[in-house]
Amino acid sequence: MRQVVLDTETTGLEASAGHRIIEIGCVELFNRKLTGKHYHQYINPQREVDQGAIEVHGITNEFLADKPLFEQIVDDFLSFVDGAELVIHNAPFDVGFIDAELARLGSGLDRIDSRCSVLDSLVLARNKHPGQKNNLDALCKRYFIDNSQRDLHGALLDAEILADVYLAMTGGQTKLKLGAAEKNGTEASLGSDEQIQRMENRPPGKVVFANPTEVAAHEQKLEVIEKLSGGACLWLQN
Repeated sequence: MRQVVLDTETTGLEASAGHRIIEIGCVELFNRKLTGKHYHQYINPQREVDQGAIEVHGITNEFLADKPLFEQIVDDFLSFVDGAELVIHNAPFDVGFIDAELARLGSGLDRIDSRCSVLDSLVLARNKHPGQKNNLDALCKRYFIDNSQRDLHGALLDAEILADVYLAMTGGQTKLKLGAAEKNGTEASLGSDEQIQRMENRPPGKVVFANPTEVAAHEQKLEVIEKLSGGACLWLQN
């Protein structure tokens, strides 16, 4: 399964008000593993960037002045994402801007969801953590993802961080498939593309015993549990 984790930065908040994309960042996942392939592009929006937006991402009008137009990079961008499942945090925002850029070209490129499926990781996070903050910074804290370099928003950095968050949030094994049960109804087999690999001649694990200080501390903790539980500490029951 090929997925592309995508983020954009823009001149403002509303594509319907004529705001434009100024940065696209994408990283590729294949079978839930980062491949190392990415797409990153700054874009000249042919309009001023709102001051409020600059305060969020730090991308200035002067910086964008010599960057290519969207029409000059669109083929490379679409080639990178074509056929993938896009993973986007708050997908309607980014998809809305991408569709607006495609419509502006008027060359029959159509909407992005005609080329890709879209998974909104914000919806996924809200379903998993209802009533909690689910912005990218909050999810990084919840899943112990390092976002210390995220002083300002940036499309490629945010896509990289979101990829880590998405993989942590959807955790577990990636592709272990159990086939249909055999006819006797008692066994199931692995899918044809999965193998159980046994570790042969593996050395025994090292056994580490508690020292007297650790044993005493453990017994003291059990006494506290025994007292607080009214004599129901399972570890002290014979």
